[in-house]
Amino acid sequence: MEASLTSVVDELSRLRDQLEKEGAKRERAEAALLESERESRLIVDRIPGLVATLTPAGLLRELGFVVHAFSSAEEFLASEFLDNTECLILDVAMPGMSGPALQQELRRRRRRIPIVFITAHVDENICTQVLEAGAVACLLKPFTETALLDAVMKGLRNP
Repeated sequence: MEASLTSVVDELSRLRDQLEKEGAKRERAEAALLESERESRLIVDRIPGLVATLTPAGLLRELGFVVHAFSSAEEFLASEFLDNTECLILDVAMPGMSGPALQQELRRRRRRIPIVFITAHVDENICTQVLEAGAVACLLKPFTETALLDAVMKGLRNP
């Protein structure tokens, strides 16, 4: 009986070690995936050039994402990044074409880019409108860093 108990303990120990190795492999794979995702993300931000961590662009840059900011929707549409963008962060109220208007233009052009909207205007209708049109999220300012990152990651997982 003692030999069989020892073999059970040994087997449990071996299984625990195997699970730990598999968990470490999974963690490394997830980290590698996240790192590769960070290499190619392009974000549109209403205020180009600001890299303070309080801006969406600054926060995402600090987290290792590649961020390209544009001064307007028209500038983004004319850019070389249109076909390579994997997630957009758009303010509802941007100079020139609004965020929702850019969303409609992208749909017209058949460009499926996940969009996270941000807004300082407490208008449930606009959030409902952009979400029904396919936006990933509509965040009201001020929003938390976690809320922004969660919304971006949701967009990157579900293009």
